[in-house]
Amino acid sequence: MKKAAVIGSGFGGLALAIRLQSAGIATTVIESRDKPGGRAYFWEKDGFTFDAGPTVITDPPCLEELWALTGHHISEDVDLVPVMPFYRLNWPDGTNFDYSNDEASLRAEIAKLNPEDVAGYDRFLDYSAGVHDEGYLKLGHKAFLDFASMIKAAPALMKYQAWRSVYSIVSSFVKNEKLREALSFHTLLVGGNPMKTSSIYALIHKLEKDGGVWFAKGGTNRLIAGMVRHFERIGGTLRLNDPVTEIETMGDKVTGVVTKSGWRENFDAVASNADIMHSYRDLLGKSGRGKRAAASLKRKKFSPSLFVAHFGIKGDWPGIPHHMILFGPRYKGLLDDIYDHGVLAKDFSLYLHHPTVTDPSMAPPGHSTFYVLSPVPHQGKLPIDWKEMGPIYEKRILDEIGHRLIPDIHERIVTSFHYTPQDFSTDLNAHLGSAFSLEPLLTQSAFFRTHNRDDAIPNLYFVGAGTHPGAGIPGVVGSAKATATLMLEDML
Repeated sequence: MKKAAVIGSGFGGLALAIRLQSAGIATTVIESRDKPGGRAYFWEKDGFTFDAGPTVITDPPCLEELWALTGHHISEDVDLVPVMPFYRLNWPDGTNFDYSNDEASLRAEIAKLNPEDVAGYDRFLDYSAGVHDEGYLKLGHKAFLDFASMIKAAPALMKYQAWRSVYSIVSSFVKNEKLREALSFHTLLVGGNPMKTSSIYALIHKLEKDGGVWFAKGGTNRLIAGMVRHFERIGGTLRLNDPVTEIETMGDKVTGVVTKSGWRENFDAVASNADIMHSYRDLLGKSGRGKRAAASLKRKKFSPSLFVAHFGIKGDWPGIPHHMILFGPRYKGLLDDIYDHGVLAKDFSLYLHHPTVTDPSMAPPGHSTFYVLSPVPHQGKLPIDWKEMGPIYEKRILDEIGHRLIPDIHERIVTSFHYTPQDFSTDLNAHLGSAFSLEPLLTQSAFFRTHNRDDAIPNLYFVGAGTHPGAGIPGVVGSAKATATLMLEDML
């Protein structure tokens, strides 16, 4: 029986491991932390359950497929429930916009902002459907290993003006500025600047419209736990709390891995779901290939980081929906500060997650669990001392939540803590503390991202946000499908 190792147990790593194990490859997942999940880690504090993220689940069929490979169903291990509205968008002037796939309700929301934009939205929806078919259905789980594969995809990319940004495309269809923000902010959820990310990412709107937005009862951590349960059910092995320190090579082949505890094992193939820079620079640091690839990656642009404040508070808040986007007074200017200037601005746009409105079990009775996320520059642009700045920034964010939603928030807090770019770097080996790996620019997409199979070491593979098609649960699960296809072709 052929043996494969998967380094890292994020969504991409677990999805790949399930595919390999389902196909008869004896697969071991090796995780550095005490729990599986990677960025989908979680904490339990004072009776509250806090997901580290991600918290927005779309395209359930891409997950269901992992169970179906062996005749099982996701419902055996995970209870997915729909979220409605998908998001409530809120602006400083008090305007609310409930974003969903309920056609009548959505059109009414658009008409409240600008009746003339309803027709423009229909045209945008047609555009989104087109890029969804070309960019997600046809290319989302296909490996781009050579430039020829990029050339084949070029006509479709040209047809949909992929060189333009999502914001630019949206603006060509609708005129109201708030609606432009409402239809372009999604790229921030995968690390992309709406002003620069390729218009192909407008496919996210169609993805959500068709598949809905979902929540795993108990938190995203329950989806991870379900994937682990299924992986072990079909014979897979999970090794926790033992970081890989070296991917061993001999000539142009990987031979095995070594961990911090001294454990060593030979494998026929190794796939890394770890940070791509960490994989090449550190785990392959003794090889020429590792040094060359790390030098190349260092020249690329990485997505911003995140500051996340978690808090458990007294009271139930049925009026605050599961997902909210709290836009700030600026849109483009704030994005410029985060992506280009490396400024920790005084204003911010926030994503607020309120899981207990859907699942009260994530907090003690009569209490609520929240997290609020603020995009911030990565450490390469802003080398800030987060130990000093973290408590200050957390208070500023909570003050804003208090101003806009929960007036006496500070008096209600039972427990709180925050997670900074430095934590992304320390806990996840994330290069520059980036939260989403490579920035999703057209010049860093498909063939121009880290390849799912290494160009020089034929039994070394990659999966996750740094590979095609990119970050987000559908993205990394799609990358797992692309990588698994290559590995199974090579190994069986």
